[in-house]
Amino acid sequence: MKKQDFAHVTTWVFDLDNTLYPPEARLFDQIEARMTAFVQGFLKVSAAEADRIRHDYWREHGTTLAGLMRCHDLDPGPYLQEVHDISLGHLTPDPGLRASIARLPGRRIVHTNGSGDYAARVVAARGLAGVFDAIYGVEHAGFRPKPEAGAFAAVLERDGSEAGRAAMFEDDPRNLAAPHAMGMRTVHVAPAPVAAAHIHHHTDDLGRFLARLI
Repeated sequence: MKKQDFAHVTTWVFDLDNTLYPPEARLFDQIEARMTAFVQGFLKVSAAEADRIRHDYWREHGTTLAGLMRCHDLDPGPYLQEVHDISLGHLTPDPGLRASIARLPGRRIVHTNGSGDYAARVVAARGLAGVFDAIYGVEHAGFRPKPEAGAFAAVLERDGSEAGRAAMFEDDPRNLAAPHAMGMRTVHVAPAPVAAAHIHHHTDDLGRFLARLI
């Protein structure tokens, strides 16, 4: 990692789940269980079929929500409230990560496929409240999900930021393809690296990585 690779960056964009907290917290296990239960009740199918649909829609449409909206005309509001009604008890504040993010020059924002309200709860549970200039949920992108380029474009436009001067931090490699194509610096945040042309950097410790940029 070269510090000069980020010298041009004025907007720092962070994914939420498994990026601003470690995957060991396993919050998404709770969310996936609630998504499956929602799909089961909404479509009146078995639990096994609901789980298959949940995963297939995630793969084909970017998120389960996008698939339900496109294929079944789902109202996203009740879904987002239901699937994000989870315990955050496994999250603890990370003062080191907070300090590293707070020192970044320019705008610091969150962009998640979850809801904005859920993101704010997670940010607070991690002790990161107040260090971000904005938190954007899927609703702020017109319910267009990452990895769609339109989702990133909508958030950057709403934020008044330029892709060519932004960096994206994300745990899902597929969600870095569009930012790379748009001219953003891309950082894969995960326990293990993935070799891909659209990934500029990898880290398994976000706080330590950011500290090296200042």
